[in-house]
Order: sequence, then C-alpha cells, then structure tokens
Amino acid sequence: MLATFEKVVRFRLKKFGSFPMTYKFSTIPQNSEVNKSQKICRNKKALFGQPTSSTHPHLVKPGEITPGISLDEFKTRRSKLCEKILSEKYSSKNLSSTHILIIPSSSKVYMSDKIPYVFRQNTDFNYFTGCQEPDSILVLTINPNNNYKSTIFMQKKDERSELWDGPRTGVEAATKLFNIDESLDVSDFESFMTSFINANKNNCTIWYDNKNIISQDIHKKLNQIIKKTKLDVILTPETLFHQLRVVKSSSEINIMKQSCEIASAAISKTIEIGKPGISEHQLFATVDYESRMRGAEFLAYPPVVAAGDNANIIHYITNNQIIKNGDTVLMDAGCEYHGYSSDITRTWPIDGKFTDYQRVLYEVVLDVQKTLIKRLENFPSLDQLFNEMCMLLGKRLQEINLIPKNFNDNELRSAAYSYCPHHVGHYLGMDVHDCGKISRGVQVEPGMIITVEPGVYVNSKNHLAPPEFHGLGIRIEDDVLITEQGPDVLTKMCPKEIQDIEDLAKRNLD
Repeated sequence: MLATFEKVVRFRLKKFGSFPMTYKFSTIPQNSEVNKSQKICRNKKALFGQPTSSTHPHLVKPGEITPGISLDEFKTRRSKLCEKILSEKYSSKNLSSTHILIIPSSSKVYMSDKIPYVFRQNTDFNYFTGCQEPDSILVLTINPNNNYKSTIFMQKKDERSELWDGPRTGVEAATKLFNIDESLDVSDFESFMTSFINANKNNCTIWYDNKNIISQDIHKKLNQIIKKTKLDVILTPETLFHQLRVVKSSSEINIMKQSCEIASAAISKTIEIGKPGISEHQLFATVDYESRMRGAEFLAYPPVVAAGDNANIIHYITNNQIIKNGDTVLMDAGCEYHGYSSDITRTWPIDGKFTDYQRVLYEVVLDVQKTLIKRLENFPSLDQLFNEMCMLLGKRLQEINLIPKNFNDNELRSAAYSYCPHHVGHYLGMDVHDCGKISRGVQVEPGMIITVEPGVYVNSKNHLAPPEFHGLGIRIEDDVLITEQGPDVLTKMCPKEIQDIEDLAKRNLD
C-alpha cells in the first residue's frame, strides 16, 4: 500500500465570497509511485470511464461528453437548475440564501455474486453531468450573492479495480472532461458537506431527494451529517429536475428522432419475419437484435410481445407462447439510444390478413388515434386528450355494438374505460415514462415529446362484449413531438395503415 497523508486546507472560495471551509481529504505525495505512474500515463493515450472524442471518435465529437450533446449544454442545464432554485417561486418560501444540492449517481447492482446487471445511470445525474460512472456525486452550491459552483465527486484511479471493471476517469481528469468547476475524491464527500453546513449552519437549505433513494451509501452518510449538524431544512428537487427535462432542447430532439427511427425500423423488420408457429420469444429476440444492430445500446424496457388473448394483459412480458395461425400480435417495444428512449406499439395479423372482427376493431383504434394526434395542434393537456379518447372510443364502439347505443355520456365514458383501462399517453425522454412529477393536467407545449396510445382490449369477462370479439386486443402507439407548427410523429416510419401492415406481415409466409 502506498502511503497517503491527510492535509487540512482552509478554502477561501473567491467566486462565492465568504465560504470559509476546512475539511480533510486524502492527498498523494508528489514523489509517490502513483504520481510517477500518472506522469507516465500522460504520455500514453488517456483512458476514461466512458467514451470520449479521443477514444470513441465514431460516437463522440470534440466538445461533447454524451453523443450529440455538448459540454456547454450540460453547463447550461446546471445553470438553469440553480436559477430555478433562486426563482421567485422558491425564494418566496423564506428559504435561506445559501443552498446545497446533492445528486448521487447510480451504483452497480448485482444479480448474483460478482455478476452485475447492465449499468444504467441515474437519469437526473446523467442529465446534469453526462457522467456514466457509478458511485459519483454532483454537488451544486449557491451562495448569498447568488453565485453557484459545481463539484463532482469521483472514484479515484485504482489499477486493481480497473483491471476487472475497466478504466475510471479519476479525480484529476474529471474537471476538464465534464466541464465542472471542481472535482474531488468521493471519500471527501462527508468532510465537504460537514464543513459547508457548519460554515452556513443558520443559513443553509439542502436539496436532496430522500424519498427515491438512488444510493444507500450516500443516503446513510447524508442522514448522519444532517443529524450531526442539526440541520433540518431539506427539500426534494425532483420537481425542478422534471420541469427542466420535460421540454427538450434541439440536441435532445435530434437524438430522440434517431431513437424513434431505430425502433420503427426494428419493429418493421420484426413484423416482416413473423409467421404462424414462431414464438413470442423469437419476436422479442428479433426486435432486440434489430435495435442494437442499428446503434441502440439496448431496449428501453422489457417489451410486450402478446399473441392472441395475451394482448388483454396490458403489461404482458412473459413472451413465451407459440403464435398460432389467425392470431394478432401486439408488440410494445422501444430502444434506448445515447440515453434517450422510444416507445412504439403495433398490432398485426401473424398470417398477413386481419379477420373481419380484427379489422373492424383495428380501424376503430387507428381512427381514434389519428383524431387525437390531430387534436395536439391545440396544445391540450394529456388528461384532456384522455377524456376525448374515452368519448371518441365510446362512440366508435357503439357503432360496432360493443357498447349499447342508449348510454348517456357518463355511462359511455365508463364503458370505454372498461375497454381501455389505461391513460392515452405519457411524457417521453430519457426515461420511458418521463418526468413523473409533471402533471398530465398541464397543457403540452413545443419541445415536449409524448406518446399517443389508444387501445381496445376485449376481455371475455366484460359483460358488454359480444363473444365474437372476445380475446382481441389492439393498441397503436406513436411518439409525437409538439411543435409550434403542429404535431410531428417521430415514429411515422413504422407502418400502421391496414394495407401496409398486411403487406409487411405477408413477406415471410410460404
């Protein structure tokens, strides 16, 4: 083991005015073997804990840390977050004039001893840093003069760990790589927090999500620090995060378009290769393969591949049944591309031809979906769109005798909901069900991306349903960008017209 020693430093944060802070952190002697090895490494090609423009020029361009998004954009996001904290809405709550905000990264999660799940970064940490490494922390501090500073806490370089798990960025390179004001060893987090709070004990608000715990280790340390310093002003920043994330920048929209194009092509190819006798699992494997071969990192969620009556299970993900001649297949799938998700549903006849009852039900769902997408020109809320879906669906189902024609409006909505017991859409972005703190009661606005996904599921237990429709399940879902000029369907390359669907589904038939 190389010797390290503790050094006490009194920080005079010039940018912040008067933040006298004293804390201990580990330092490496200048003549140590670690420093010698670091100097040697500088003469080699630098390796980091994630792709960069020097190591992966086919993915990341100079000036970027996430493909397609510049370092300047991440800095702007952090600035906007601090501005929100300082906005009139929050300052009017008589909060303190000093703030400290903590966003932990995800940690590795293991499925069994030494076998990790595929790592996925905490979305909020990713949004504000672009950092893909586990066990890191972003801290933003705001002083009484409304100046802010960003600090990222990283794992230090460690040859043994890196031998098994791959390169780490380390502390020294993090400041420049992530365009952050300061980088420190993650082991210094407790000292940093304690010193900051003690220096501003009577004038400090902590912003930290203590309900949706991302890192148990950081959560435990923070609770100990708060108990020790007797600071009790803690607010959750999640709503602020989602207010920023729900409206996409032009860079985010470009990535989302690519994610939607990849998923559209993958699902189209999956429809094309299907035939009676194939299994749901094989279709799952196909859409996964086709997405990855087009550049997606992985699927955005476990897909629904539901044949026949399985489509009546809204979140059916078992995907292990053989698909029979005459079945329809409902596939709900999307991919994650450079951190951004797509979400598409298509329903098709496995033998290339809808039956009369399948066709009439499909036409109802398709017509309702087209009408709802057109309605987005008026910037309704998702809740308003849902209410309209229930009325439209109810009236169309009356036309084909799935709902009695003598029902009043309330009965009609209730009956329609019995056939479609889910909402008509949700926000879409870095997460599939994105920005959960944003109410579906707010009007959509340009820059938002939403799904529009009406469906009809005819369960045999539904006393309103004629037996000839029993077991049918149809859903059609597209991803829609809201613009000033009107809705832009990002998944339009994935066929949904009856003739197009049938033509595609016939291609692999003998």
